[in-house]
Amino acid sequence: MLNLLLSSDFNCETLAQLLRSNAYEPVCAVAVTPYGQGVGALLQTADEVKDFAVIWTMPENVSPSFARALRFEIFSEENLLSEVSDFAEYIKTYAGKFRAVFVISWTSPCYRRGYGMADLGSRGLRTLMLKMNLNLAEKLQGAAGVFLLDAQRWIETVGGTAYSPKLWYLAKAPFHPAVFKEAARDIKAAMNGVMGNSKKLIILDLDNTLWGGTVGDVGWQNVRLGGHDYIGEAFLDFQKNLKALSRRGILLAIVSKNEEEVAIEALTKHPEMILRPNDFVGWKINWRDKAANIVELAAELNLGLQSMVFIDDNPVERARVHEALPEVYVPSWPSDATLFPSSLLQLDCFDAPYVTREDLSRTESYHDEKHREQIRKTFASHEEWLQSLGTEVTVEAVSEANLVRITQLLNKTNQMNLSTRRMTQRELSDWLQSDNRKLWAFRVKDRIGDLGLTGLITVETSKDDAKVCDFVLSCRAFGRYVEQVMVAVAAEYCSSLGLERLIATYIPTAKNKPCLEFWKSSGFQWNQGDSTFSWTLDKDYPYPQAVHVTGLSKDLADSVGALASAREI
Repeated sequence: MLNLLLSSDFNCETLAQLLRSNAYEPVCAVAVTPYGQGVGALLQTADEVKDFAVIWTMPENVSPSFARALRFEIFSEENLLSEVSDFAEYIKTYAGKFRAVFVISWTSPCYRRGYGMADLGSRGLRTLMLKMNLNLAEKLQGAAGVFLLDAQRWIETVGGTAYSPKLWYLAKAPFHPAVFKEAARDIKAAMNGVMGNSKKLIILDLDNTLWGGTVGDVGWQNVRLGGHDYIGEAFLDFQKNLKALSRRGILLAIVSKNEEEVAIEALTKHPEMILRPNDFVGWKINWRDKAANIVELAAELNLGLQSMVFIDDNPVERARVHEALPEVYVPSWPSDATLFPSSLLQLDCFDAPYVTREDLSRTESYHDEKHREQIRKTFASHEEWLQSLGTEVTVEAVSEANLVRITQLLNKTNQMNLSTRRMTQRELSDWLQSDNRKLWAFRVKDRIGDLGLTGLITVETSKDDAKVCDFVLSCRAFGRYVEQVMVAVAAEYCSSLGLERLIATYIPTAKNKPCLEFWKSSGFQWNQGDSTFSWTLDKDYPYPQAVHVTGLSKDLADSVGALASAREI
């Protein structure tokens, strides 16, 4: 169970109870700092809690200058912003004790009119609040593991009753319980995002989901999409929102009961269709059971069911998929198509702490993979196909430029993962501070396309031996000898230090059996009793013939001995 510390300068026990409940995953134990002590209590309790912290304060308690502004007294805006900066620095100082710290933005009651019509003027209270939040966001920007959550959305969702004067006087709780409910939902979504549990793929129905009407009955020319039709406009906006999600790395797929030729014709020919066939990484358009189709699609895309979201206008189909495949997230869906766009935008299952270059090109990468598979069928052997790809692996040391992607890979990869160790960006950086620990990252591309940074390996050396701590490779790249390159780089480095053995210990999970199969075929000696694999470093670990290795910096090249800055095997 995860541990969460809730620190606030008002009574937040209602929020604590909601966070302790199992209404939203993940399940966590919640400790609350003593009332009135606020973030100062982090000093006394941070050593007891290692996972997450939530800091929620009232702005007048953080900034005495803002408190004076509320009383319409003379204050210094420079001092006000300085007080916010000091608050941000305090948070960053102690944030290292947690995997992640969530700071809640400041809000103001709707009944506080301030200067009325002039409140957005240069000295207005609303203007000051905006400046405080922007300054806080700027000062926390780039702080590893610190995230600013937008409380204004919770206030707007609840509406005019969000602030409760009665609860404040009765219990020193300024908000209606509905605000705390929205907060708990967002905090849990943020925790899932940090842990790499965000969803990757949206599976969509077609008829009355992507457009209005049944295309097999009315023809693609007559489905409701765009035009001077309020329902058609809603479907058009729904598609626009899906397209926007795909641009930030969320994959799209189709599972629909339809004639495939008719459905693809609609996607291809309708003049107002936003989503075209190339926007989808796969589809199952037939008359079979949708749950079975989803399973097949998951296997083809090499994605886990837990990473999928299923959207269908038909409640019977949703219920079937939810019952048969509980790992797939099936959100409740409105019957009114005008609510489709907003319902999609409200989903919190796509929250992620960072968006990497690999995320932005994910759809293109899946299409490249399809192209590779088509080419593979033209070759007589797997080896000839690999030779034809011209695979190039670039080896990199860890740096600010790739640390976010490395952390993402470490936390999201399940199948080709030796230990399934999960770490935040800060935890990984701290772990690498020891001189006896090394990390190499691996970028992969071939003549078809660029797969991006897809692999990493870490080693920890001792007097005579070295241990592989992490061995992680994206499913898009394994089976192309990238695995062998990763091991060869680590083995050559360890050999250059005069060590005797390189050891890898496989820790089984429900999903990482492909990693075991690789190590069994790696040439390492396998001790089945304790699931360890070892290589004696008095002999070179062979590099694969079908791979070109490049990109080692001078320092990194020196660290692996004979491997030059560019090497073709």
